[in-house]
Amino acid sequence: MTEYNAYLKQIEERKAEDLKPLPIDGANLTAEIIAQIKDVNHPHREDSLNFFIYNILPGTTSAAQVKAEFLKEIILEEAKVEEITPAFAFEQLSHMKGGPSTKVLLDLALEADEAIAKEAAIVLKTQVFLYEADMERLGTAYKNGNTIAKEILESYAQAEFFTKLPEVEEEIKVVTYVAGVGDISTDLLSPGKEAHSRSDRELHGKCMFEFNEEKQKELLAIKEAHPDKRVMLLAEKGTMGVGSSRMSGVNNVALWIGKQASPYVPFINMAPIVAGTNGISPIFLTTVGVTGGIGIDLKNWVKQTDDNGNLILNEEGEPILKQEYSVDTGSVFTINTKTKKLYDSEGKEVKDISSALTPQKMEFMRAGGSYAVVFGKKLQTFAANTLGIDIPLVYAPSKEVSHKGQGLTAVEKIFNKNAVGTSGATLHAGSYVRVNVNIVGSQDTTGLMTSQELEMMAATVISPIVDAGYQSGCHTASVWDLKAQRNTPRLMKFMNDFGLITGRDPKNAYPPLTDVIHKVLNDITIDDWAIIIGGDSHTRMSKGVAFGADSGTVALALATGEASMPIPESVKVTFKGKMKEYMDFRDVVHATQAQMLKKFNGENVFQGRIIEVHIGTLLADQAFTFTDWTAEMKAKASICISQDETLIESLEIAKSRIQIMIDKGMDNEKQVLQGLIDKANQRINEIKSGEKPALAPDENAKYAAEFEVDLDIIDEPMIADPDVHNDDVSKRYTHDTIRELSFYGGNKQIDLGFVGSCMVHKGDIKIVAKMLKNLEELHGKVEFKAPLVVTSPTYNIIEELKAEGDWEILQKYSGFEFDDNAPKTSARTEYENILYLERPGCNLCMGNQEKAEKGDTVMATSTRLFQGRVVADADRKKGESLLASTPVVVLSAILGRTPNKEEYAAAVKGIELTQFAPPAGKMSTPAHLQTY
Repeated sequence: MTEYNAYLKQIEERKAEDLKPLPIDGANLTAEIIAQIKDVNHPHREDSLNFFIYNILPGTTSAAQVKAEFLKEIILEEAKVEEITPAFAFEQLSHMKGGPSTKVLLDLALEADEAIAKEAAIVLKTQVFLYEADMERLGTAYKNGNTIAKEILESYAQAEFFTKLPEVEEEIKVVTYVAGVGDISTDLLSPGKEAHSRSDRELHGKCMFEFNEEKQKELLAIKEAHPDKRVMLLAEKGTMGVGSSRMSGVNNVALWIGKQASPYVPFINMAPIVAGTNGISPIFLTTVGVTGGIGIDLKNWVKQTDDNGNLILNEEGEPILKQEYSVDTGSVFTINTKTKKLYDSEGKEVKDISSALTPQKMEFMRAGGSYAVVFGKKLQTFAANTLGIDIPLVYAPSKEVSHKGQGLTAVEKIFNKNAVGTSGATLHAGSYVRVNVNIVGSQDTTGLMTSQELEMMAATVISPIVDAGYQSGCHTASVWDLKAQRNTPRLMKFMNDFGLITGRDPKNAYPPLTDVIHKVLNDITIDDWAIIIGGDSHTRMSKGVAFGADSGTVALALATGEASMPIPESVKVTFKGKMKEYMDFRDVVHATQAQMLKKFNGENVFQGRIIEVHIGTLLADQAFTFTDWTAEMKAKASICISQDETLIESLEIAKSRIQIMIDKGMDNEKQVLQGLIDKANQRINEIKSGEKPALAPDENAKYAAEFEVDLDIIDEPMIADPDVHNDDVSKRYTHDTIRELSFYGGNKQIDLGFVGSCMVHKGDIKIVAKMLKNLEELHGKVEFKAPLVVTSPTYNIIEELKAEGDWEILQKYSGFEFDDNAPKTSARTEYENILYLERPGCNLCMGNQEKAEKGDTVMATSTRLFQGRVVADADRKKGESLLASTPVVVLSAILGRTPNKEEYAAAVKGIELTQFAPPAGKMSTPAHLQTY
């Protein structure tokens, strides 16, 4: 069977699922289509023309390369196709976004006859996705006296690829569609269990609203009833896009309510408009910017105050909210991009939305997304430098906020150190900055989209600015099903070729590893001044500052070594008192959130800000428990302030783990991993010598808020509860309901326990083993009244547990132990009351492969309590995912219910839990004593 016939067969199969033909990315199929176009009598010629024009993926795909070369033949009149004139061939090239198309355009502009060269130059002046090789070629031609090259460079220097674009329309009429009440998780927009289909955008689009066809029909009906308006998808009484850094969520929203990016590229839409009563999740908002969309903080519900300015609270102590204006489904508004106001259907101003329409965001909207602006600025700088002229001021100058005499927070110091293209002033929060990125991480359920983004922006190799990039296999580690077998090796090969260290070696030189990406990134971050970008909301390192990002921002960081963002405000968190021996540090993490909400009358001061946590004495693995959870606090990121000695010890641990990766054969030809060890040694020497101590804020730094956690009042385990039966729907699944163990009275039924994912470290798995030993000594035998799933985050931990004798007791009680030689090929749907030792990775926390049984009540060390994530609802009852420390989870599985305080205290007696003693002194430096 020819590839074309196979493609036709696939088309018929997709028709049965109401799907259009899959976009073409392969060279052989494209070549066959071209051959059929050239044969004027071929029975499939008309279809082949349509596929060639409208269904080939652009960028660096092998299909794009073949297409670009054929278009070149048409322009040079070496081939003649009646339906594709040379002018139309140029138009096609203009939509192919770099890579092979840029090469062809440069060939034509620099080597063809004058008439063709001029036409090619016209198209080239509209292009921004040029890379070093393209720019070098253009620069060389200019130096050799090529007048066309000079003309193109002059256009680039003036950024005509941007200035000649249409202005953003002044008025955008919108009609609302309420996607849900309360926080809207990206799982609603792009369910984790459908991760395998994300690179097939049309197929993945069907899972919008978790396949709720009724809601999909409602949305379509709103569009049809308002053909002159754009739909604004919103979260009423909540935040839009919480929970994950999911480009696929924005892709789905854009597919349903956005605009087609190019008539010649299917299923890629842009510019969705989203909103939330309580704004947009920071990561989701960044992703909206990637597509040139708009994200609006509606604030249509506000807290009520009395005459003295005090909050008015209800009987439960919650602030009473008043609706300022309605955004019910079908409400009509006008976004005015000049006045930067939102107006209702009668023309009355209801909200200032200037934060959604900053000069930079307006540029994203005009350019069709943030990528085009990033590449445009880079191209303009290159052209001006080549011509030897000053860079003309075209783009809105990056906002620079500088307060004379004011010290710097930790994140402000990191941004100032890594900033590029600034005026040289000391920058404070609110500044908009381009920064160099040190570490980039890609994970496997968004990695295929990242690889597509890299192809579409014509990138072929990781930026030399990046210290290291890592591609994980943790999100699909639970089940080695046909989808994983098809997608994972392909992804690993692409990323390995691109220059990343990969969890799976395409040549099988080392065994496949499914280590949790956050744990790997935490180890390979060897500088407390680093900036880390990762394709997951839990990219929250205990060294440096890390930002979870969508697949596109990850691709941009890999390709350019840069990211652009505002310097966020910071909230300073310190500690006082003494942690009780029977408490675990996870309880401190939960108590931090509970105490913060209490102090600030229910206002989450962490949201959208950096949490600067003065942990000081806690090693990187344990400190990560705090930074990891900050994603659920809705923080932009978190920074750990460590004492010198603690940071050195953490770096030594990181070095040893990187060495293990090297010993396994994971380093590449450029010896990236060895380079990290060398950099870690250099950093350790700087600290020891006093040349550059551990990162600390200035004494006179200014914070959005300051908060002190009282360890003395934490006297029993703390549990994050989804509160699934709260009468106020907006209060469910928020991570803000933190309860003490005694609230449950020792009698809440638990159907499954889960110890695993990124929130646990080696010490947690040792706790499981020691609890089993303790209970065995007390009762002679341990019996589980509920299943207990244990998933180590890394293979190294398992190897160390085996060496230290702890794995043996786990094996003794396990009814299932993973086998990498024969991994599971299907997801478990039912559980027995036994211990399951699962493969390292994300497991239940992801919800894309393994789940608890529907309607179960789960006690987990995880981070996810969103509806349907770990456990789906059943007709009999709602699924619940409660989050707690490892000892609470283990004991709950053994008892089949929540333990009481006395049972808990007995079970952990003599066990060394993760303890924490606050640093003795302040962890700050005199103003600007510490340089950056």
